[in-house]
Amino acid sequence: MMSRQRLFWRLRPYDVPGSNRAFLRACRDNCAYHIRHCPGYAAVCAHLGFSPEQLQTMEDLEKIPILPTLFFKRKTLFSMPRRRMAMEVTSSGTSGKFSRIGFDWGFFLAEAPMVVNLGFRHHLVSAKPAHCVILGYKPHKSNRTGVTRTMFGLTHFSPPLSRTYALRMVGDGYAPDLDQVAQALKKLERSHFPTRVIGFPSYLWFGLKRMEELGLRVKLPRGSRIILAGGWKQHADQEVDKTTLYALVERTLGIGEDHINELFGAVEHPVFYNTCLRHHFHIPAYGRVIIRDPDTLEPLPMGRVGLINLISPLMTATPTLSVMTDDLGYLTPGEACGCGIRSPYLTILGRVGMSGIQTCAAGAAELLGKGEAF
Repeated sequence: MMSRQRLFWRLRPYDVPGSNRAFLRACRDNCAYHIRHCPGYAAVCAHLGFSPEQLQTMEDLEKIPILPTLFFKRKTLFSMPRRRMAMEVTSSGTSGKFSRIGFDWGFFLAEAPMVVNLGFRHHLVSAKPAHCVILGYKPHKSNRTGVTRTMFGLTHFSPPLSRTYALRMVGDGYAPDLDQVAQALKKLERSHFPTRVIGFPSYLWFGLKRMEELGLRVKLPRGSRIILAGGWKQHADQEVDKTTLYALVERTLGIGEDHINELFGAVEHPVFYNTCLRHHFHIPAYGRVIIRDPDTLEPLPMGRVGLINLISPLMTATPTLSVMTDDLGYLTPGEACGCGIRSPYLTILGRVGMSGIQTCAAGAAELLGKGEAF
């Protein structure tokens, strides 16, 4: 599917208007592939009377059948045999259930240039080596979560000199060791090389508050950076706003907010969303976002709050062309940001009540029947 490669090899990562033609072609090809190779997905499209030929304009993207992320936690849906996949990863499973998503080899050929282009655009790529403190899971053979893979991958934006993990396998499960992280940061203050702190914003907050309790403040070397990936999830009741978090970072680590990057994505939609200097998630050329009315699922205009529908023709092993998250958000014209990126940006407000999405996911599962994989 060269249309996918042509889209993801584009060198202007925020040229959304200029990528429309390539994006539409890649979506048509991706949808046709899944219909041919995934009977379950074909059944959904047939039930809704949808065919790839209906994708003639960008407005037609709203017609693509939507699969809720919650659906993938109930059913395994693949468009190729497992033996042909490059790997299979899972979501974090904080709700007790997790998605199983297959990655094909072509995915990596498309993902790599996207990540590199956006990495350069957001000043993440550096030839200077750095120490990495990962506020997440240390890789383990029993851990197949996508977020663990992502955080490990983020350590390669600069040559990694060392990796210190906040969550390590102890017995049959992971256990946090924030005191070790605090001591490692204190030691790295004396390094000649910068430090990159990578991980969950919740663990950054807990770790830095722990440092305050221990009376520790450090001034990390020039060029040090914070890269946040993932949300607060099971710690949502303790979530703080970005202004409060960034102020604690500067007070405790000496890193200003101009050196803080925040990433957004999902194992069902692994497009690389990265905040700009004003901390907004602009839509890259490799994906599109539709905000939908929670009751009718009709598309909503700019500025209206609704469910976040993510679209990207990135994957062929699993039919994730159009997925519905359980997050509420809204879109704003890029010009309103002032950072220089002109594509619209997405504001995420938090998770919605699950009843409507549960119903939508249950309906899709019923349509697909009782099987475990298709």
